[in-house]
Amino acid sequence: MQSQTRSAVVVGVDPGHPSRLVLAWAADEAHRRDLPLRLVLACRPPTPVSARPLLWAEAEDEARLIRAAGERILGEAARFAAERHPAVVVDTVLVDGEPAEVLRSEEQGAALLVLGSQRLSAVRELFTAGSVAVSLIACAGCPVVVVRDPEHATRQPPYLVVGVDGSPVSQAAVDYAFEAASRRGAGLRAIFGLHTASPDQVDEHRAEQEARRVLAEATAGRAQVYPDVDVTHEVVRGHPVAVLSEASEHALALVVGTRGHGGFTGMLLGSVSQGVLHHARCPVVVVPGPSGDRDRRDGGIVF
Repeated sequence: MQSQTRSAVVVGVDPGHPSRLVLAWAADEAHRRDLPLRLVLACRPPTPVSARPLLWAEAEDEARLIRAAGERILGEAARFAAERHPAVVVDTVLVDGEPAEVLRSEEQGAALLVLGSQRLSAVRELFTAGSVAVSLIACAGCPVVVVRDPEHATRQPPYLVVGVDGSPVSQAAVDYAFEAASRRGAGLRAIFGLHTASPDQVDEHRAEQEARRVLAEATAGRAQVYPDVDVTHEVVRGHPVAVLSEASEHALALVVGTRGHGGFTGMLLGSVSQGVLHHARCPVVVVPGPSGDRDRRDGGIVF
């Protein structure tokens, strides 16, 4: 089928490891939002298995086999999604190209981009050419969701976790988290990871008070908009990556911004968003910041 212009939940289907958990997460989200579900599979061009270049006829035959396998995988994925939520309109897209480039082209009509991850090491995830999630998150204009296998155990009553640091990107994450919690009938834990090395107890107290002020301001006014969401404010001492990853153990999702305070110039992602991608124990939703921040990242400046 051809790609549709209506906003959709877009899920990247991995031809090597098609995950039912990723498909289920995406289909559930499309059902909650009353949006179409678009299943996208990118067919990488054939590569020679030896030093000898592929002849044109060989390359054409291999490309045909790759596309046939892709069509079969997409068909199976579409049937699974349709059986899970019969009311959801399912659209399939099979495109030749590299996965990150193909999914980036689909972002224009995406409410969300949903991907799977096999828990690559931080080094492999950051520096390998096949790092689709990291590449997309670095420049995506919509939230990107990374769903890991295997499925983790959630806790009742259900809740989401959102990382807060007072930055504009953090505020965008808070906005998304409240809406997502309301859609799921879940609570929300707004967490500030307080990472200080000051031996002065007065400075520590001031830092904690400032963190509580930031949490209060970040969530101010949301009770009127989302009265059904029970929100808690938590200042937890420790590095934000460790704090948020620990809090995510039984959460429905962990929501963070693409960058915030305390990152490092030149990194592909903010240090916290990058870290939780590798260590979180539940699906991670990375929310882009204001357009000005995305423009700076597109220009090559990343904090």
